[in-house]
Amino acid sequence: MEAKSRFVLTSKDALVVVDMQNDFISGALAVSGAEEIIDKVNRYTRIFADKGLPVFFTRDWHPEEHISFKENGGVWPKHCVAGSWGARFHDKLFIPADNRFVISKGTSPDFDAYSGFQGTVLDQLLKERGVKRLFISGIATDYCVKHTAFGAVNLGYQVFILLDAVKGVDLSPGDSHRALEFLYSLGVVGVEF
Repeated sequence: MEAKSRFVLTSKDALVVVDMQNDFISGALAVSGAEEIIDKVNRYTRIFADKGLPVFFTRDWHPEEHISFKENGGVWPKHCVAGSWGARFHDKLFIPADNRFVISKGTSPDFDAYSGFQGTVLDQLLKERGVKRLFISGIATDYCVKHTAFGAVNLGYQVFILLDAVKGVDLSPGDSHRALEFLYSLGVVGVEF
């Protein structure tokens, strides 16, 4: 099911880089091995940027009183508080100067958002640019990558997960594998190029 493929990228393609933020790489909610994918994410970002294709960077951008935080009744430690070090993109992440967009999610205190489409303008920006295919990388395979891909499928995009440029939490062993299997059942394709 997972095969390397050659792709000819077109003006209908975009890259989505999910939540490559300090708190998910080395901070409050660090994903084991997350730093290992930074160079791979950067390689894909450069491929898209060199072709003049749009790159969308999603990020958690939570208020202090966000519903997902344990102290507010949620399940996660406080993370990615808007403007904090933890919410910033990792210093090694390549962010092109042109044709890049930052999508902030989870900005309302009483609404959590795993998907880059929830409560954001991501779909609108993609449609304005005529994008039909999305290539998704980032953190975490079993949470925000999964939900962003799921949202994209439901909105009619053809979706590819860049398998060498995602990393999962795996709170329960195999969560990332199960997340990918779920996405494959919807027609998402796992690729590397």
